[in-house]
Amino acid sequence: MSQCLNPDCLNQNPPKTKFCQKCGSKLLLAERYRAVKIIGQGGFGRTFKAVDEFKPSQPYCVIKQFFPQAQGTQNVEKAAELFAQEAVRLESLGKHSQIPELLAFFTQDNRQYLIQEFIEGENLQQELEKVGAFNEAQILQLLNDLLPVLKFIHSQKVIHRDIKPENIIRRPNSGSGKKSELVLVDFGAAKYVSPNPLSVTGTVIGSTGYAAPEQAVGKAIFASDIYSFGVTCIHLLTQVLPFELFDVSENDWVWRDFLTAPISDNLGKVLDRMIVGATKRRFQSVEEILAVIQPDVVDVLPVQEQISNVSPSLSIREVDLSSEVGVTYHKLRDFLANQKWQEADRETTKLMFKITHSESKGRLSISSINNFPCTDLETINKLWVKYSNGKFGFSVQREIWESFGSQNFYLTFYLTVEKFGDRLGWHSIIGWTNYDNLIFDLEKAPKGHLPAMFAMSGSWVWFMELGKLFLAMAKRLQNCQI
Repeated sequence: MSQCLNPDCLNQNPPKTKFCQKCGSKLLLAERYRAVKIIGQGGFGRTFKAVDEFKPSQPYCVIKQFFPQAQGTQNVEKAAELFAQEAVRLESLGKHSQIPELLAFFTQDNRQYLIQEFIEGENLQQELEKVGAFNEAQILQLLNDLLPVLKFIHSQKVIHRDIKPENIIRRPNSGSGKKSELVLVDFGAAKYVSPNPLSVTGTVIGSTGYAAPEQAVGKAIFASDIYSFGVTCIHLLTQVLPFELFDVSENDWVWRDFLTAPISDNLGKVLDRMIVGATKRRFQSVEEILAVIQPDVVDVLPVQEQISNVSPSLSIREVDLSSEVGVTYHKLRDFLANQKWQEADRETTKLMFKITHSESKGRLSISSINNFPCTDLETINKLWVKYSNGKFGFSVQREIWESFGSQNFYLTFYLTVEKFGDRLGWHSIIGWTNYDNLIFDLEKAPKGHLPAMFAMSGSWVWFMELGKLFLAMAKRLQNCQI
């Protein structure tokens, strides 16, 4: 169907219709985005699930429409400002696999529109209602998955200001036992940090029950997000609304009274310190929390997830630098240990060329991938996975590649390669990225972004060969049980 965007109409039209059959309004935004259905609405606008008809694969996206109803001039002006700021925030955060990507921001028919990536999956509130209260292992995994995202956001001088279960979406996994990914959405309340945030009272915004006391009076700080995340955790642990978890007469949280299963003292103390009302007694940064919980994560998670989820200094064992062909990996290890990502990427390519005798060709062939020594492939991969905390590596790229399924038909394969490139940050709406424009930053780069140079030949004109190369790489990793 094709949903009319006229707030006074909202008629459902047949697919591919150019103009609304009821009011005559144009149905395509910016000649490419077609609304399918309403998925949310409030006093200042609506949100639609939509299709991007400009791209051959016609992927889903989200249209946010700003259309304030009569709520007073001052409120409307502030809402318009926040709507525009959401686009600025999303653009400033760039590409991050756990933050929706901003696709466009424009005005049409005197209404503002924001187009962003559509995140498939259920939010944690829906998950809670379906499967019941979370256990300790799930809360530790949630902290471990989302705290690095929060750390990245804060590093960009942005406070989210609306962390709650409804704004955390779990992408569905590939169906092959791969770990799903949590995405933090809705940056409509986000703001840049002022030089002296406690000295200026800002907008009072956020979800009641989850907003920190200082945020409720317009003085949000980084620790306000930590508070909201902590309240989110105790809600998921108890399946009880935040209002009922706080005893007003005692001015204290009583969330332990509502637990359906016991949790460790360590986790309890972490959550208590996340949700304490006094800001000076609360965790001041994400790094402080990670330093406390990561040993607990190692104890709780399955062994195969431990290496990718803890920091290098806490890794349970060193990587065996074995080689079937006598190659030395100490230089690569040192680059990665010191987070010199570009140097490590170049060293990886140099080693792969050496192992496959491809120095003179300057690129890897399908045959060289098919015959790449399993021991060396595993060593290189483990080094990347270990020192990137599970964000980079061949096995990470393989997981993303396989999430699109096995496609052999030429056109479908062409689209799969583009989707793969989009997810890794190697491709965008304007085309394929050259090597100089890659992101050599662990926090800013998308998941699976590196290593990359081994797959590039200086330009992306041969990107169909890239697809064939990764198809071969995925099969080789599978055969090597990596």
